[in-house]
Amino acid sequence: MPTPPTPPVQPPQPAQPAPATRHDPYVRVRGAAEHNLRDVDVDIPRDVLAVFTGVSGSGKSSLAFGTIYAEAQRRYFESVAPYARRLIHQVGAPKVGEISGLPPAVSLQQRRSAPSSRSSVGTVTNLSNSLRMLLSRAGDYPPGAERLDSDAFSPNTAAGACPECHGLGRVHRTTEELLVPDPSLSIRDGAIAAWPGAWQGKNLRDILDALGYPVDRPWRELPAEQRRWILFTDEQPVVTVHPVRDADRIQRPYQGTYMSAQRYVLKTFADSRSQTLRAKAERFLTSTPCPVCGGGRLRPEALAVTFAGRNVAELAALPLLELVAALDGDGGGSEAARVLTDDLRSRIDPVVELGLGYLSLDRATPTLSAGELQRLRLATQLRSGLFGVVYVLDEPSAGLHPADTEALLTVLDRLKAAGNSVFVVEHHLDVVRGADWLVDVGPGAGEHGGRVLHSGPVADLAHARESATARFLFGRSPVPARQVREPKGRLKVGPITRHNLRGVTAEFPLGVLTAVTGVSGSGKSTLIGEITEELPGVRRLVHVDQRPIGRTPRSNLATYTGLFDVVRKEFAATDQARERGYGVGRFSFNVPGGRCETCQGEGFVSVELLFLPSTYAPCPDCGGARYNPETLEVAYRGRNIAQVLDLTVESAAEFFAGTPAVARSLDTLLDVGLGYLRLGQPATELSGGEAQRIKLASELQRGRRGDTLYLLDEPTSGLHPADIEVLMARLHGLVDAGHTVVVVEHDMAVVAAADWVIDLGPGGGEAGGRVVATGPPEEVSRAPGSRTAPYLAREVG
Repeated sequence: MPTPPTPPVQPPQPAQPAPATRHDPYVRVRGAAEHNLRDVDVDIPRDVLAVFTGVSGSGKSSLAFGTIYAEAQRRYFESVAPYARRLIHQVGAPKVGEISGLPPAVSLQQRRSAPSSRSSVGTVTNLSNSLRMLLSRAGDYPPGAERLDSDAFSPNTAAGACPECHGLGRVHRTTEELLVPDPSLSIRDGAIAAWPGAWQGKNLRDILDALGYPVDRPWRELPAEQRRWILFTDEQPVVTVHPVRDADRIQRPYQGTYMSAQRYVLKTFADSRSQTLRAKAERFLTSTPCPVCGGGRLRPEALAVTFAGRNVAELAALPLLELVAALDGDGGGSEAARVLTDDLRSRIDPVVELGLGYLSLDRATPTLSAGELQRLRLATQLRSGLFGVVYVLDEPSAGLHPADTEALLTVLDRLKAAGNSVFVVEHHLDVVRGADWLVDVGPGAGEHGGRVLHSGPVADLAHARESATARFLFGRSPVPARQVREPKGRLKVGPITRHNLRGVTAEFPLGVLTAVTGVSGSGKSTLIGEITEELPGVRRLVHVDQRPIGRTPRSNLATYTGLFDVVRKEFAATDQARERGYGVGRFSFNVPGGRCETCQGEGFVSVELLFLPSTYAPCPDCGGARYNPETLEVAYRGRNIAQVLDLTVESAAEFFAGTPAVARSLDTLLDVGLGYLRLGQPATELSGGEAQRIKLASELQRGRRGDTLYLLDEPTSGLHPADIEVLMARLHGLVDAGHTVVVVEHDMAVVAAADWVIDLGPGGGEAGGRVVATGPPEEVSRAPGSRTAPYLAREVG
């Protein structure tokens, strides 16, 4: 008999779910090995509020998001068009044996999208659509005006946008003083500071010379008409340039196109993809309200339509609580007005319920914290009417005052009551206590974690001896008792009239740890934002905020802290590198030579999805290593450059123990509780709290002496209580070394350990903006009218 043909080798297939009965009440995970998970098996009941806890880096997000949600997403792709199914192999499947009983899933994560000047609270929640519909159908029109459709009320459409500012509400202008800061210089000597440097700036100067303009005379001596044309003309003449012969090289004649300084600045600011170039261009611009719409962003005919005495821009500028009051006050409306206002109020209610009533619809998305943005999306889900799905949430309590956490639990219960499962990654102990089911991962971070220590009712966690969560849930506070310190002076700030602060004055004691408290929107960030180096008593100011350390995967922990420069020098000094002639630049993934050119050193390629946001997949050539094969052949102490970038901070501290310049950076990262992060972890994967602690570590490694004022905005955000212990010990160490530390904080255990408290409120938005109480924590805990006081009293009592 002829030998049967050998069957073709099939590529490995994604894990298939085990058969599940229709009534199986559990999501059953088997063999989860994503990131640091160690073949985890766990059963989680459906239709409950399940909280995933564990120290930072323990693997809880890898289980909740990287495994459970990722598998639900993969199954969705398999259920749709063949085009989308092809993308599964690019996006990848989670490393898991099987998952059964898994319903469709919705993810609400704290990942910031790229900032957009057109994205706002109204667009994220779709409340702007409802408001535009109200103005369109029930607004008061001037006599003779034609009725507009809901688009004559959107600044993001051609029909509604102001023709002058194109719907942005502000216009950018420049002046001769900004473009030419030193008029004593000639054009050839660089009088026009706004022009680019190097060859391009020289090119523009040569073109002006060819056009017959005096480029060697001081700018101030040129006629006004010539100065205006050079700086502001919209003409773009093309001339043949004959450069002056250089002693070192011969330059050939070329055709050159002139671009005025104003045109160059505006074009760079509007079109450049480089953040550095945009920032430079912005220095030469002033931003003012649009003279046509006055900042309203809309055409005059749209702004002429009113409801309850206000146009759409004025309504959108009201805090949501005031907007509801304005809608309630319009009692003489039509039936259409009643129906539309009822609908709008019902959509606003869940946003207010989540403690965000101080926001306005026109508030730009980039100005929101990650926690605020996630709660807005959560409020939108309450109106979606979905049931039978798994909601996977990433620390929804981030940035919440304890008074608002109770409302959050009510909202989560409503999602559950609607027939959904709610899986929450969370550190806040009040949220943990409110869970129906608890999954605790640990015991440590990175390679010391990745195991499920407990899966069951909250009370049973007390028997998990390895659990760091149990120590704080049933035992002590995450911060040590307060040590009484005497201030060495006082810093007076104010009176401040900005946002919702109205003539507020506050005093910050120097040489101690001060906590600024208050509900969301009470004015905390506005207050500390007024502390500048120009104030008497401030020798050096370090403001450590939660803004990203970079906006692309190219920026990471190693590059931001500067330790990667030292690492690349170590690789360039190896015998292998010297023999091949590889310099330091060979080991950079940002320049050609050593990097993988397929992904240009990013390690990922963008995968475009129809009808869905684009996602990233590992580079098909380098597999995420970022470098080409030749570069990866060079080893330093047995590891190539990609393997070093894949080390956690904790592992890298051991690996580089004999390299002081690297070890110092790594030790400070360990001090602020970031030992679980990888050296090459992209900035886009970091939370706001992680970014803030990286900035703090970068500052601490400089080893400054006393008399520095540190301002930190919710430094414990995203930290497990065990990690808060580590961070607070470092902050108290700064104070003991003679520095002053001011933290905006919601964690009452941290506030109780402060030397001084400044409490703002009593509410948010217009209901806040006042100093309600100041003093040691014990005094503030007894302050009448303070919403912080009863929660602080639990910690100091």
